[in-house]
Amino acid sequence: MRYFIATLFLLFSLLLSAQKITISGYVRDAESGENLIGATIYEVKKQQGATTNVYGFYSLTLNPDTLSLTYSYVGYQPQSIRLALRKDTVIILKLQIATVLNEVIVSADKADKIQESTRMSTFTIPVYQIKRLPALMGETDVIKVLQLLPGVQGGSEGSSGLYVRGGGPDQNLILLDGVPVYNASHLYGFFSTFNADAINHVELVKGGFPARYGGRLSSVVDISMKEGNQTKLHGQGSIGIIASKFVIEGPIVKDRTTFIVSARRSYLNLLKASIISKQASDIADDYYFYDLNAKINHRINNRNRVYLSAYAGSDKASSGSKEAFTNTDIDYTSKSSAQLKWGNIITAARWNHVFNKKLFSNLSATFSQYQLKTLNEISNTTTYRSSGVVENKFYSYNYQSGIRDFAGRIDFDFIPSPAHYIRFGTHLIIHDFTPGVLALKSSEELTGQNISANHLFANELSAYAEDDWAITSKLKVNAGLHASAFFVDEKHYSSLQPRIAARFLLSQDWSLKASYAAMQQYIHLLTNAGIGLPTDLWVPATAKIGPQSSRQGALGFARTFKDEYEISLEGYYKDMSNVIEYKDGASYLSVDKDWQTKVEIGRGNSYGTELFIQKKIGKVNGWVGYTLSWTNRQFDNLNGGRWFPYRYDRRHDAKIAVSYLLNDKIDLGLTWVYGTGNAVTLPLDQYDGAVSSNNSGIPNVLYYANRNNFRMRDYHRLDLNANYIIQRKQIEHRFTLSIYNVYSRQNPFYLKFEQDIKLGSILRQVSLFPILPSFTYSIKF
Repeated sequence: MRYFIATLFLLFSLLLSAQKITISGYVRDAESGENLIGATIYEVKKQQGATTNVYGFYSLTLNPDTLSLTYSYVGYQPQSIRLALRKDTVIILKLQIATVLNEVIVSADKADKIQESTRMSTFTIPVYQIKRLPALMGETDVIKVLQLLPGVQGGSEGSSGLYVRGGGPDQNLILLDGVPVYNASHLYGFFSTFNADAINHVELVKGGFPARYGGRLSSVVDISMKEGNQTKLHGQGSIGIIASKFVIEGPIVKDRTTFIVSARRSYLNLLKASIISKQASDIADDYYFYDLNAKINHRINNRNRVYLSAYAGSDKASSGSKEAFTNTDIDYTSKSSAQLKWGNIITAARWNHVFNKKLFSNLSATFSQYQLKTLNEISNTTTYRSSGVVENKFYSYNYQSGIRDFAGRIDFDFIPSPAHYIRFGTHLIIHDFTPGVLALKSSEELTGQNISANHLFANELSAYAEDDWAITSKLKVNAGLHASAFFVDEKHYSSLQPRIAARFLLSQDWSLKASYAAMQQYIHLLTNAGIGLPTDLWVPATAKIGPQSSRQGALGFARTFKDEYEISLEGYYKDMSNVIEYKDGASYLSVDKDWQTKVEIGRGNSYGTELFIQKKIGKVNGWVGYTLSWTNRQFDNLNGGRWFPYRYDRRHDAKIAVSYLLNDKIDLGLTWVYGTGNAVTLPLDQYDGAVSSNNSGIPNVLYYANRNNFRMRDYHRLDLNANYIIQRKQIEHRFTLSIYNVYSRQNPFYLKFEQDIKLGSILRQVSLFPILPSFTYSIKF
């Protein structure tokens, strides 16, 4: 902690001694007034620049002079201004959206080129590009677009999960306006919870983590919501084949207070004939999901702004059955019902304060909750005609699990000069875990029975400091330290996590990059290896089960080619410890045991090479990615203690995502993916037991030589998308046709054994989606 205090002292010393003149302000969308995150400000003569932070704020300190500043942002027309800099100046600049993204933009992009940045393994995808790419069932999905990047997998067919550089789904820190989202999926994982119409900015970090991020091992998905149009009321909505949504935004007080509200609701329960309903019919007769986003921000003055934001989303599924029979003396009726519900609630209050032209702060108070509930009930009624006796029996169980967080944090951005961008802050989280509570009731007992895992409370504290430092014109380094501590029961864990990323310019267009990051994660996700229901349980590190940790190093090259194409080639190695997995035969329903006795503790590693080629400008833009990788796990009590491939180990992974702006009315999108099949465990032989379990002579002992010893078929799929836009005065009509799995590839969803009369036991592949067209109508006003 003394190092952190010394860092603070140094920072404020620099603040007091700074003498140069500073240009600061915000970069915004000219039409809506939305702050633009990651916009570039570049001074041509001095070849120095700055970038806006997540609130659109920038600061650039220079010597007094006559300057030529260029402001640019991907998808917007750049704007240049000249001024005689004689005193500190505030400039709030608004950029116009580019109707056609043509090559004239490149003159403004020097400070934004991939080889200039110290960061590696980081991607920012403009929301307009996300909307131009094909979508499953017409539902534009941010997470599914991230799955198209190298080093990122989606797991199974149609899933919105993220498996990044060999990590599990629990190792991704998914942030919505800075608040963690613990379960980011709808419809059993087919769609994510994020409404693209309400999103301003999306960034994925999968390596070289800056010190300001902590608490996960594999990735950070940082999503910012829109703030609301500052000038006039706007709205948009769409109707698709499984869901409808709308967004409305505008000023409450013009140029001072704005709001945005978005909502989405599925109607699968009304469309029993839909493909998804058929696939889910074994799970639910009635199903729907919804999500709701709301945000208000208010500018108190030029130095202070406050934000209030909230999200609520839920999935609800239910099914039921009834049967009856009658004989000479008995009337018998049996009813059963099942319900499943899971969802998130997120709220945040934030205060931005500009201390001066060089120091910016953000104070946040947040709440996040994820809950899973299941309810099953069976009631039987037997009527004996001869005696008139009526006998009623019932059985029920109600299972609940979840996690709840109360958190506060303060972050500072300090920009003393163009050579330094310093960030520091601290973060406190109060966790409340409910690993599993099962309530049993029966008519045969006077009282119900509760089998409960007590609430587990834990506190997580962290602090960080980092500096993006241009040491020379060729060498730039982002170095920092993330310190964290975790208190649970009477156990205390702590960690110092150094982070460093560097780039060295080999030439004007080429750079060599390297990074190292140590990460610590104090929470675990118990997840069943099977598919289907969201039965994942969040649990904390305890005295028996320590925190997960990782160390990841990466080395690569980056280049801009012909001022139009960005190319990066990275190799990485990641080592993980204290990863957990259910023991053989254990699951979340084994309520008679503490969860700590149901898991194995082991290690993991992942290494590989990633190639990424991207074109951001012009009528045709998109990317091509390829990954060659290996991912393994080792547990002392699994697989004989030997290393084995992780379920989502994928040797080859190739992706193409391209959009083409044909004219101002039509744009086209294409994605193609290919991947080595997932690893699964299959028996190599089978034997008769001493006594056959069903006395039929069928072998009932299976022999497994190694875990994940078999590969499913390779996965590949082509998707197409077309948008047709009609502009009528102030109203825009958009018609979207998407085709998922164009050549109807029968990709494996899972494998199962079946008995054939002639062939005996055979292995069959179950596929989920054939060719699947969808249509969506959207309106914007």
